[in-house]
Amino acid sequence: MSTIHPTSDPPAQSPINPTVPDNIPLSELPPRTRRRFAPLNPDIPNDINAPRLKGVVFDVDGTLCQPQTWMFSQMRSALDIPKSVDILNHIYSLPLTESLLAMEAIKSIERTAMHQMVPQAGLVPLMTYLDSRSILKGICTRNFDGPVTHLRENYMPGILFHPVITRTFRPPKPDPAGILFICGEWDVKGSEVIMVGDSMDDMAAGRRAGAATVLLRNEVNGELVGHEFTDCVVGGLEELVGILERGFEEVDRSGGERQELAEEAIDGIEG
Repeated sequence: MSTIHPTSDPPAQSPINPTVPDNIPLSELPPRTRRRFAPLNPDIPNDINAPRLKGVVFDVDGTLCQPQTWMFSQMRSALDIPKSVDILNHIYSLPLTESLLAMEAIKSIERTAMHQMVPQAGLVPLMTYLDSRSILKGICTRNFDGPVTHLRENYMPGILFHPVITRTFRPPKPDPAGILFICGEWDVKGSEVIMVGDSMDDMAAGRRAGAATVLLRNEVNGELVGHEFTDCVVGGLEELVGILERGFEEVDRSGGERQELAEEAIDGIEG
């Protein structure tokens, strides 16, 4: 269960997706049409000749585990910064000694949160389904590696994620570099993957990388539901099983229909 620790920052423009350089402001990105992928169920015809999904990249906090939003207010209080200031950017801007102390302060908060971590409902069924359809899985998070390892070892033992991009990788989301690095390791294009997350950082990083984006909706991210960078919204991870099984173009189905499709797909795997 390795974690990626690059020795240097990735290039500003990835060779695997040169049409979406990360230095273009989000406001200047060209509009894109609704994203589509072929059904992962081989028995369902690909009537629209949609491309095949190759991999899925996951955020961690609020995505693979339930949100712990209290962490961020505690971090900002410890660093004495307002909500408008990005936590990691602030830490990286400090002199080395201060930066190390600040990083340790937020790690301490994350360690406390780690022991209160609750996995998202549907976590293992989704991962089992993706494995059954030979879909690659990676992680791109702003967390440090401790909570990520804790989540994997305690709630997803034996489930492979590679690469695993954590805080040591710079620049962090919303920069697309982490997602593009994962795509490079997989030898796929950004347009052949999905980024699943719960924040604007996730949606923006996915958009810049050329990936389709899936928002896991919760009680604090409602403003992202209709955002132009959000391609699909789910209320739970298992909903994604039904969507991918029938084809990513089926994003407008109701939650009930998605759940039925998910249960059918999961029952097929277990049977």
